[in-house]
Amino acid sequence: MSTRCAVLLAAIALALAGCSDTTAPSTAPTPTPTTTGVAHAPALPPPTSAPPSPEPAQPRLASDPAQLIDDLIADELALRDASSSPAAVLTAARRQQVAYRAIGRHPEWDAIARPRIPPALLEVYDRNVNARRQLASMIKNPRPTVPAWRINPPPPADELLDYYRQAESATGVGWNYLAAINLVETAFGRIEGVSTAGAQGPMQFMPSTFAAFGDGGDIHAPRDSIMAAGRYLAANGFVGDPDFALYRYNNSEQYVQAIKDYAAVIATQPTAFTAYHHWDVYYRTTAGDVVLPIGYAAESPIPVEEYLAAHPQ
Repeated sequence: MSTRCAVLLAAIALALAGCSDTTAPSTAPTPTPTTTGVAHAPALPPPTSAPPSPEPAQPRLASDPAQLIDDLIADELALRDASSSPAAVLTAARRQQVAYRAIGRHPEWDAIARPRIPPALLEVYDRNVNARRQLASMIKNPRPTVPAWRINPPPPADELLDYYRQAESATGVGWNYLAAINLVETAFGRIEGVSTAGAQGPMQFMPSTFAAFGDGGDIHAPRDSIMAAGRYLAANGFVGDPDFALYRYNNSEQYVQAIKDYAAVIATQPTAFTAYHHWDVYYRTTAGDVVLPIGYAAESPIPVEEYLAAHPQ
């Protein structure tokens, strides 16, 4: 299967950014009329309220690397805490994603960051950072536009888990690898769009490849696409040589390593899949990372400056 870089390298994530009014501007008091007989100029109207600033689409991180790491640790612990509310889990997962993206861009922070990570979190931290850097290295030239995609809500996490396990049972391909591919390729099906190579669907198949492994299914249907991915990987010897099979799926050593890292985290950390399922869709542009929320839809690429003017990050 050939590479699908345009869709793949949105890289994850996943998309519940919203806007809310956050300010209520004060108004100056109007003059109080007097009871003297002197004529008064008409009272000035109260100043027009400025429109409220929209809430940023992306979570805000601490500017100090040490504080950013401490906040990431707090979010990692919140994601593991069974008492965390769904809203708290969502907030922690979205911050977690942005923190790993920032750390991935700044290897010079490693000497500060890594010693602060508790031993129990270190493997998950290392794998997330490495996966981020592997995927980022595949992007040679950030785009001056945001893509002609539609961003949809993903299928529910439990539904996807059932599909992955069905595929594992049928093909012998680990469910965690299928989940990692689904994450990297389309943020669990959030991204609807055709790649520059022509790949389609939640698992980004070329139509000709899907015809061979899709068992007559629908390339855009999550279950059919996941089952086809299991068949494709199995046919390429996944059980005996996972690295070779993954390389056949996408001809990139960096891709193979990123999938292995995410798959390992999903397998060893019970709450990891839930966190990844909350990740937003980010697109790397010449203006930096741009989050594409659920509901984003563009029939053709949009200049990034134009998009950001209407959708502040």
